[in-house]
Amino acid sequence: MKRFAIGVILATAALSAHARVFMTQQQALAAAFAAGTKVTRQSVFLTRQQLDAARKKSGLDLQGQLVVRYAGLAGGKVAGFAYFDTHRVRTLPETVMIVVGSDGRIAAIEVLSFDEPPDYAPKKRWIDQFKGRKLEDELSLKRAIRPMSGASLTARAVLEASRKVLALHEVIGAEVK
Repeated sequence: MKRFAIGVILATAALSAHARVFMTQQQALAAAFAAGTKVTRQSVFLTRQQLDAARKKSGLDLQGQLVVRYAGLAGGKVAGFAYFDTHRVRTLPETVMIVVGSDGRIAAIEVLSFDEPPDYAPKKRWIDQFKGRKLEDELSLKRAIRPMSGASLTARAVLEASRKVLALHEVIGAEVK
């Protein structure tokens, strides 16, 4: 029994040895919105029709009806919305913040944490190709988004998170509540 316990401790230590947290949620929100922007947390409970519409728009099997996002208001106008998505890449989680601008397009993507080996982490240059993209067929690894050599599961995870967020954003709308 002692050997098993020691094995579990060593395995846990090995897994956490390469777990990387790059920024907190608060740091990410501060980076997403300009100083002086009022950021408010919104919780939206989707109707069955909204969830079905988001599934259809994204092309993904979305789960859960609760969506939490952060709305940024500057000078009485919507500056954008930040969504946080945690998903599995290969066997371990990644958390990204996807900022949708007032025009409904991706304004930024930030990786907050990445628990897979660092070699599989998306590079800033690769992530930057999502800027200005909207939810359309071109938002695909087979079209406008270049795949990542040696990290195809990471690329697919970030792409699917982007499609999911954009679909949810379209269904919820850009109204600040």
